[in-house]
This record gives sequence, C-alpha cells and structure tokens, in this order.
Amino acid sequence: MEERKITEAESIEIIISMISRTKARLVKGSGNILLMWGYLIVAVTALIWVLLVTTKNPAVNWLWFLIWVIGGIATPIMVKRKRMASGTKSYTDKLTSQIWSVVGLTGIASTLSCLGFLLIGGKDSWSMMFVFALIIVPMAEIMQGLVIKESPLIAGGGIGLLIGLFTTCCISSHITLMATWFMPLFIIAFAAMMIVPGHILNSKANRES
Repeated sequence: MEERKITEAESIEIIISMISRTKARLVKGSGNILLMWGYLIVAVTALIWVLLVTTKNPAVNWLWFLIWVIGGIATPIMVKRKRMASGTKSYTDKLTSQIWSVVGLTGIASTLSCLGFLLIGGKDSWSMMFVFALIIVPMAEIMQGLVIKESPLIAGGGIGLLIGLFTTCCISSHITLMATWFMPLFIIAFAAMMIVPGHILNSKANRES
C-alpha cells in the first residue's frame, strides 16, 4: 500500500501545532516554578535585609543557603508533577530544561567556589553570587522567553540583566553593596524576573484552558 506524502502546507501545520502544544505546556509549568523561586528569593532576601539592618551581624548571610535548600527540594517535585501533567517532552521542553540545568549546575559550582575561597584562603568572594544571580539567571530566562516566544520572560529577564550589569559595575569599582539600598534592588530584580512573569503566564494559561 502506497503511503500518502505530506504536503508542505501540512508539514507547516504540524510544526505550528507542535510549537503551540509545547508553548502551552511550558507556560503552565514555568509559571508555577518561576513563582516558587521568585517568592522564595524575595522572602529570604527580605529576611536577611531586615536582620542585617537591625542586628548588624554578618552571620545572617548564611541564611542565603535557605534558597538552595528549599528550592532544591521543591524544584524536582514540581518538575515531576509538570512532566506527569504534560506527558511526553518535546524538543523545546528538553532545550529549556537543559538551559536551566546548566544554570543550576553553574550556581552550585559558584557556591562551592566561594565556600572554598572562604574556608581555604579566608577570602570573601560571595559578591560573585550576586553576579551569578543577576547575569546568568536573567540570560537563561531571556533565552527561554525567546524559545517559547513569551515577552514577559524576555522583559523580566531584561530588567534583571540591567540590574545585574549595574551590580557588576559596582563590584568592579569596589563600591560596597550596602544592605540599605542593594537588598531592595535585588528584590525588585527577582520580582520583575520571576514573580510578575509567573503570574502573567499562569493567567494566560488559565484563559486558554
């Protein structure tokens, strides 16, 4: 029996359909995960900000590890639920997953490097983590936004990246990142990068479902 050949128009329709299904699946999953990380980072930052201003004790900076602990536990659970709800992963799903996997591994490597400098050499290099959070993370979000064609991710990532470039210039110029002004700026960055886009994506997903 002779197989019917797919026409060019049909091929385009299939591709568009696949992108649409992938985009809808990513929007729902990405919205929830962005909100979890966004609110987690904002909450921990606000806690550290208040404690630094009131106690003047630099030891409270160890609370930054709460982000890795809580986020590291919650993310795999949310990813598993998303995978069960969405079904088979497409190429785009895998691509965005790999982007964020690289970000996660880079974050772990950066944390271990800063910890090594502190414990072995007695050098404080923790400001590098702000560069990671405000350069690497926004770039990954912008790339995801370009892949799934979602402007909230691109815009939010762009705001975070601009704040990251400003932060990098401050560090390079040996300007101290004071808690009184930098913590609010850090909160604004992650609200713009994760909380606002997360709510927009979830709202869009609810309207389309």
